[in-house]
Amino acid sequence: MGQQDMGQEDIGQTDATLLETIAAAPQLRTPDETEAFLDPMPLGELASMWCALQRVSRRDQVGSLWALKLYFDHLPHRRPQAALDLVLEVLRTEADKPTVMQLNDKFLLALFYAHGKDVIARVELEAAHNDRLRWLLGGVHVAADDPLMSRIVGLADSEAWRADHLAQRTPREPLDCAGMPIAELARAWVEQYSKSERDQDDNLFTIMDFERDLREDDPDRMIDLILEILKIESNPVLLSLLAAGPLEDVISTGTIDRIEREARADARFRDLLGGVWYYRAPDELKARLDALVGERRW
Repeated sequence: MGQQDMGQEDIGQTDATLLETIAAAPQLRTPDETEAFLDPMPLGELASMWCALQRVSRRDQVGSLWALKLYFDHLPHRRPQAALDLVLEVLRTEADKPTVMQLNDKFLLALFYAHGKDVIARVELEAAHNDRLRWLLGGVHVAADDPLMSRIVGLADSEAWRADHLAQRTPREPLDCAGMPIAELARAWVEQYSKSERDQDDNLFTIMDFERDLREDDPDRMIDLILEILKIESNPVLLSLLAAGPLEDVISTGTIDRIEREARADARFRDLLGGVWYYRAPDELKARLDALVGERRW
């Protein structure tokens, strides 16, 4: 790609400064307020802020940081040319490859899906002299019968992208979930779900696949894992993921007896049930959950 990856120390110093700026921003309560604050910002500052945001752990994406995340998520749909400007600025200025790779999922896919006909000519023009853009385009996949696909394929350096994507997704130490004690598995769950999307690798999918296996084959062990996670974790973001994911998925007519026992014995588990959506559950199951949750619904 022609640039060296930035050192972690340099990244940390830069991010700390930018995130202090974000924290000092006015309270961003609505999308309109966030857009009014960010739309006039110079492109360079906006690109630096986006890069810093990619490196924030999921557990810390709250308040103004969450409002900024939504702003950038909506930008390709709302202002496609501004989104493309930001892509090009990040490619020009950001040396950290895993951060730059987030441009693919965060911007290019949405741009081509929602505004492909409006941006493809400019993308072709830029790609003619931009190696980094051709590399980034290597990760773009739209419908095979989409006329844009042949134009993208003609620009993309797919081989270079695939090599970097494989390197990013391959964990240094693959997890063996089936062989892990429950306490170790709980720590691994917290670690994987805490990571920013930039830092996620295939270990997260290993955990997700194992959750599915437990839910289908050993729901009691799934509940054991949830209880173990509650012993070591109190972050609201992660608890929301725990409630809306593993706990919601494991609740059934076959597990409700144990769910009731654990909820009566453990106040934190009972509170966690408040984050479960069970409105489509069978009437009997819904009534039993209503009795447990009461007014504690999130």
